[in-house]
Amino acid sequence: MERSTKMRLVEFGCVLIVLSLLLVSGSAEVYIVTVEGEPIISYRGGIDGFEATAVESDEKIDTTSELVTSYARHLEKRHDMILGMLFEQETYKKLYSYKHLINGFAVHISPEQAETLRRAPGVKSVERDWKVRKLTTHTPQFLGLPTGVWPTGGGFDRAGEDIVIGFVDSGIYPHHPSFATHNTEPYEPVLKYRGKCEVDPDTKRNYCNGKIVGAQHFAQAAIAAGAFNPSIDFASPLDGDGHGSHTASIAAGNNGIPVRFHGHEFGKASGMAPRARIAVYKALYRLFGGFIADVVAAIDQAVYDGVDILSLSVGPNSPPTATKTTFLNPFDATLLGAVKAGVFVAQAAGNGGPFPKTMVSYSPWITSVAAAIDDRRYKNHLTLGNGKILAGIGLSPSTHLNQTYKLVAANDVLLDSSLIKYSPTDCQRPEVLNKKLIEGNILLCGYSFNFVVGTASIKKVSETAKTLGAAGFVLCVENVSPGTKFDPVPVGLPGILIIDVSNSQELVDYYNISTPRDWTGRVKSFIGTGKIGDGLMPILHKSAPQVALFSARGPNIKDFSFQEADLLKPDILAPGSLIWGAWSLNGTDEPNYVGEGFAMISGTSMSAPHIAGIAALIKQKHPQWSPAAIKSALMTTSTTLDRAGNPLLAQKTSETEAMKLVKATPFDYGSGHVDPRAALDPGLIFDAGYEDYLGFLCTTPGIDVHEIKNYTHVPCNTTMGKPSNLNTPSITISHLAEPQVVTRTVTNVAEEETYVITARMEPAVAIEVNPPAMTIRAGASRKFSVTLTARSVTGSYSFGEVVMKGSRGHKVRIPVVAKGCPR
Repeated sequence: MERSTKMRLVEFGCVLIVLSLLLVSGSAEVYIVTVEGEPIISYRGGIDGFEATAVESDEKIDTTSELVTSYARHLEKRHDMILGMLFEQETYKKLYSYKHLINGFAVHISPEQAETLRRAPGVKSVERDWKVRKLTTHTPQFLGLPTGVWPTGGGFDRAGEDIVIGFVDSGIYPHHPSFATHNTEPYEPVLKYRGKCEVDPDTKRNYCNGKIVGAQHFAQAAIAAGAFNPSIDFASPLDGDGHGSHTASIAAGNNGIPVRFHGHEFGKASGMAPRARIAVYKALYRLFGGFIADVVAAIDQAVYDGVDILSLSVGPNSPPTATKTTFLNPFDATLLGAVKAGVFVAQAAGNGGPFPKTMVSYSPWITSVAAAIDDRRYKNHLTLGNGKILAGIGLSPSTHLNQTYKLVAANDVLLDSSLIKYSPTDCQRPEVLNKKLIEGNILLCGYSFNFVVGTASIKKVSETAKTLGAAGFVLCVENVSPGTKFDPVPVGLPGILIIDVSNSQELVDYYNISTPRDWTGRVKSFIGTGKIGDGLMPILHKSAPQVALFSARGPNIKDFSFQEADLLKPDILAPGSLIWGAWSLNGTDEPNYVGEGFAMISGTSMSAPHIAGIAALIKQKHPQWSPAAIKSALMTTSTTLDRAGNPLLAQKTSETEAMKLVKATPFDYGSGHVDPRAALDPGLIFDAGYEDYLGFLCTTPGIDVHEIKNYTHVPCNTTMGKPSNLNTPSITISHLAEPQVVTRTVTNVAEEETYVITARMEPAVAIEVNPPAMTIRAGASRKFSVTLTARSVTGSYSFGEVVMKGSRGHKVRIPVVAKGCPR
């Protein structure tokens, strides 16, 4: 199934909580300590005299119950005992005991005491707290939601209220703060939704809590195929992967949830529609993805249960051998039924970009979402002793500002030359390296193929460096495969990944020149020095958004011979690169995020839930609108300009397969980048329904009418004439030989307004619209026509647009795509 690229899987377990720094004297600082033993929320029993307190569905724990209060007292006594056994009472001050979401405490102590704590039995982690300016994480602000959209729905605490979003994904981790109900207004029951909450087979508790209103899993096909392993896949809605928790938090996660790593707050996460309800339909699994039979069962159940929106970060790996057309298969046909039932469907476009015809979401009744890079860029640098500054990436603190450190290569500090077989330059095994030579220095490591395939991780490099007492680490990329994408990873220790091969070579050359060796090649002394910059603060770029390299591209195809369809895909562009979101306690697929509470990952898997959440806001404001109307509002109000006012750019690979930026086209972004504020008040909509989609199928050449009847149970009987007449907010003609006239119908969803209609097209195709202007009463519909004529046969597509400007300020824009062909 289609998954997010380079997924960062994390868990919500011992998350480090950031505290405000206190004004204190001396060298003492605030440290956050986590200790062994489970907090209240996850304690399942096992300690004599204390019964389980875990609440499986994250319902509000009764903190006054004897069960909870006695276990809380037990945890706090343990915290005090650890501190009391190690330190004199007057030498430290405990600030907080954490007993609910984590088991640990915050304490004000000296760095020397912190080192003592680190070595103490039962202590899992000790992290120094520090603070920077808060930056939201980040797409709600980038999209203008807090100021432009949420206030119209009553603010974030009402944004998406009573709208149910169904997620066909890998399940959910219900204990995550993004889905918690402790600090929110109570959720009233959604009477229209009738989904069930499965009971956890171990704890006998269900997964729902008012925000999560339904939770079911579907695995019969996976079990039958012998792929399902209950010990890691979980025969319940519990997220055994992390992907489902991440997508749910993007669309509907709570507002203002701190994203914290290693004592640093990267901002506050929020879903697009923070008050929307979440209905979980687990049909994807950690190792094998999923099976269409299970996915279809999940979609079917979701529609039956009464979801308003479906978010699908899933698509077929490859078409079944018996399937000829892209639009008619059990998956797309089931989604057609969903749309018929009034359910809006957002689906990930796919991650096969930047190559053409890589879409895995084909049908007109689905909103297919491409992935954009938003305006955050994380950069860092390494300054060498010779003054050279080498750029890189790394979400890490800096080394001490006024200090440089010796550079020590992993290969030069092996405990034994026989250990070379363990790939020591990967820095994954501290036990093979000499701590005495590394302590207080910067450890140099190599980014090998093991990192690409996931058997090595940046997180483990950081842990190795920390175990060995290094001041920081550098990972050098000395060989790179074309198109390799490097994402920054948060680490607690100063660290940097040098991704430019020429910079890596400059570092290696400097190290070799400044490191004298004896005749055997053994290092005499380490003389080369360096220091690592601060990579925690993002740089905000006005050249955003851009189409991400991996985002699948059009043109759309109508069959698996890759014949082009008269239908534009993708439909719309939304943020999908380096997106922060919740992760599951059990998420271990991506080693860089094991043990963390959030992940920053990329993929059209992330862009689809952005659209699902924004669709929930539109549905909340316009509850009677059809899925097509919501899709139209999103598309016609989107933008093809970046924040600096320039045309959108797309990441592509050049002839040398290095990445470059080119002017983007509708095959990259569909109608453009989503603009939620404008989408709430589009002025006009292009509406369509089930009969229209049948007409599209019946007029598409090459589709067997018997096949249509098999899936729709209706014979073809349409007056549509040709598929390009389907009333979509885009126009596509894949074979323009004779002049073609296409018609569109718009419906006014605002007050009476006069629209002036203009059109433009690249020179190879002429375009005319008729009428040039029209006045439309409130609630009324009017037709207009667009005539396309090939001026020259270029063998490539020409791009343009039809723009309708209203006298009351509405602006409606639809993309036009046509390829002139010989008659």
